[in-house]
Amino acid sequence: MKQFQTWIKRWMVDHMDLPEDVVMDLPRLTMIGQVHLYIENHKGVVRFTNKELRLALNEGQLVITGEQFVIKTILPEEMLLEGRIHHISYFEE
Repeated sequence: MKQFQTWIKRWMVDHMDLPEDVVMDLPRLTMIGQVHLYIENHKGVVRFTNKELRLALNEGQLVITGEQFVIKTILPEEMLLEGRIHHISYFEE
């Protein structure tokens, strides 16, 4: 059933010209230089230190590593992270 839902969503994106991140429930990352990262469509903070931010996603986790991290803004599905960003990784569960 899940494969069928994914297929329908993919078809909607391809044929109806809808934004993929909205239809597929994907995270949207906007990075400004190495110091700001705006993240939309996350499902909550799993772990936060001044060197790592781990966010839950619909499927998997997003891991951001660096140094001097500060969460400037946090809303239910959006956040603004400041600090020196070194690496961004996506892990499927």
